[in-house]
Order: sequence, then C-alpha cells, then structure tokens
Amino acid sequence: MRFFAWLVFFILGATALAGAQTRPRPAASAADSAARPAAPVLTLAQALQTALKNSLDLQISRDNADVQDLRNAPGFAGALPTVGVSASNNVVVNNTEQEFNTGAKVSRTGARSTQYAVGLAGSYLLYNGGRVVATRARLGELAQIGRLQLNSAVQNVLADVSLKYYAVVQQERYIRTLAASVEVSRQKLNLIKTRQSVGLANNADLFQAQLDLNAQLETQQQQALAARQATADLLRALTLDLSTPVALEDTIPVDGALRWADIDAALTKNPDLLAADRQVRVSDLLEREARAARFPSLGVNSGTNFARNQSAVGTTLFNQSYGPYAGLSLGVPIYAGGVNRRLVKIAQLNTQTAALQRTALEKDYRLNALKAWQSYQQTLALMSTAQESYTTARQLLHLVQLRLAAGLSTLVDVKLAQQSFEDAGYRLTNYRYSAKSAEITLRQLAALLTP
Repeated sequence: MRFFAWLVFFILGATALAGAQTRPRPAASAADSAARPAAPVLTLAQALQTALKNSLDLQISRDNADVQDLRNAPGFAGALPTVGVSASNNVVVNNTEQEFNTGAKVSRTGARSTQYAVGLAGSYLLYNGGRVVATRARLGELAQIGRLQLNSAVQNVLADVSLKYYAVVQQERYIRTLAASVEVSRQKLNLIKTRQSVGLANNADLFQAQLDLNAQLETQQQQALAARQATADLLRALTLDLSTPVALEDTIPVDGALRWADIDAALTKNPDLLAADRQVRVSDLLEREARAARFPSLGVNSGTNFARNQSAVGTTLFNQSYGPYAGLSLGVPIYAGGVNRRLVKIAQLNTQTAALQRTALEKDYRLNALKAWQSYQQTLALMSTAQESYTTARQLLHLVQLRLAAGLSTLVDVKLAQQSFEDAGYRLTNYRYSAKSAEITLRQLAALLTP
C-alpha cells in the first residue's frame, strides 16, 4: 500500500513538473505586437559611432580646438605688419575778433573753416626681445593642446558609453537569472497545487510556495527598474531621446590577452599626459615673453598723409599738404617699478608648477593603471571559478526539482537551491562586468579605445 502511494505521488509530481516545463507561454496579441514593435539591436560599435556623432562634450571640445587653431596665426603673435586708413572732416564756425600790428582790425561773425585729413599708416615690429617668436611658438603649443584635449574627450566618451552599455547588459543578465528562478517557483507552486488536489500537500506548503513566488516577482520588478534606469543613462550618453526603444547584445566579452608591458608602454601616449607636457612648454614660453619686456623694441613706420585746411578769416586762409613719410620707432624700458622682474619670477614659478602637475598626473595615471590591471587579473581568475559554480548551481537546481517531484526534497531544499543559483548568476555577471570595466579603464588610460 505504501509503495502504491509513493508511486502515485511520484507520477503526479512528474506530470505537474513536465506540464509546467512544456506549457507554452501565452502568445502576444496582434494589438500588443503592433503597440510594442521589436526594438532594433544596438551593437556596441553602433553605440560608439552614435556617441561620437552626437556627443555634446565632443562638440564643445571640437569648438575649443578650432578656437585654438584660429588663434595659431602670425597676426595674433604680432609677426605681421599692421596697416590702417584714417580720415576726418571738420567744419568749424567761429566768431572772430582780430587786431594786427599794422593797426588793422577784423571782426567776423559766423566765420566758417573746413579741415580735411586723410592718412594711410603702416607699422611693422622689427625687434622686441624675441617676444613675437615666443608668442608664435606658444600659440602653436596651445593649438596642439586643443587637439590633444579633443583626443582625450574622444577616449572619455568611448569609455563612458562602453561602461554604460555593459551596465545595461549586466542588469539584463540579472533579469534572466531571476526569470529562470521565477520559472522554478512557478513550477514548484503548480506542483504543490497538483499534490494538494489529491490530498498530498497542505495549505502551509501552498502558502509558502506562493510567498516565495511573490517575493521573486517583486525582486524581478525591482531589477527591471534598475535595467530601465541603466538604459536611460546609456541613451543620455548617446544623446538620444530617452524614450528610444533599444535592445542590446546579451554578452559581456572580456579580452583576456592584455599584457601589462603593452599597457605600461602605451601610457606615455595618453593625450592628457602629452597635453601636460605641452603645458610645461607653454609656461616656459610665457617666461620667455616676460623676459622680453626688459629689452628695447624697434619698429618701422611708414605711410602717406593728405591735409587741407580752408578758413574764411585769419592769417592763413588756405593750407594743403600731402606726401609719404617713413621712420623708425624705438622704445627702451628703463624703470617700471620692478613689475617686469616680478612677472619673470611669476612665470618661472608657473613653469615649475606645470612640471610638478605633469609629474603628479603621470603618477596618478600609472597608479590607476596598476590598480585596474590588478583588478583585471584577479577578476579573470574569479570568472573561471564563478562559471563552474554557476554551472553546478544550475545542475543542483534541476536535480532538486526532480527530487521535489519525486517527493524526496522539501520546499526549503528548493529555496536554498534557487538562492544558490541566483547568487552564482549574480557573481558570474558581476565578475564579467568588473573584468570588462577594468579592461576598458586600461584601454582608456593607454589611449587604445576605438569605435
């Protein structure tokens, strides 16, 4: 009799479990399909290209670089001559009272006089202590810094979008792990209902199975919210409308072939470090410009003038002159209250500060690269173990399901197996994302990110 009861118990459990596993999911209606069309799959390469095209930060960096390119011209450094035209026309109405030594007197009311003047003037700086040369070189360095800062902005955008992309993939993989566990809870609940219908399960088991399912559904909804928020962050990084439907790739590929020697050698090509090098040169050139203020300046002036004065009264009723002129101008600084000496000292301190900032930046970047490399190596090792644990946890969950169907396991056993399966899935996904984050950081510091 006992054997017959166990046989019926096993058949009912297996039937319920098989029915839960093979029961087809309800198909979406045509109206639902039309209302929610399938979102296009957005690959990482497409996301990076979109970000490079739409990024507001990159547009700002490009504008700044273009400004520096426009400033990098001989005219801004004072290396070209300046030419200008001036003209004036004055009409004067005077009340005039004049008395000459001959005894003649002139009294005129409303006497009108006109004055015309036109001039063409040009000047060219011949020497000012090398300040023009230093300024010209400084503008060239600033233009190079602008381009390096643009390259740095490109690397930052690529890294930011890559991290946000895989953050969404991470959240969605969490959801898939939870979905598999929720399906197990549904099968467990259906099994308990089937057993209860033949008197082999009580309400306590049914209530507990329903509570477990509800708790997992709540966790799944919370995880879906986290995934939607991560997607919104990604769309903002891509400068797309936040309601744009997207579907991402479902894997987090990790490149396990990175070498520290390659990363360490490529750190010297980081655009931020190269820009810091050029900033030291800029400070040095500003120091040269400050020293140039101590030297005389020599320039050449030339041009032509035309002047015409006509008066209704006075000793000279008409005067007109015109012709070219040329000359040299010389300025010699003698004393300026010690300002020039202090400016040179300030420029020297700024150069020293720029060099120290460059050294500090290099040390920080090398420290960040070393930390990322250590995280990368350790996480790669943990990934292998986490993959084995995930496979084992999945097999254990399936085995406990079969044992539950045969009446050899309890609801507690199933719950513990589900928890182990979820924890293993979380750890594996976290390790993959951590390894990918470290890889992206290493490539960003080494300026190796490409769309």
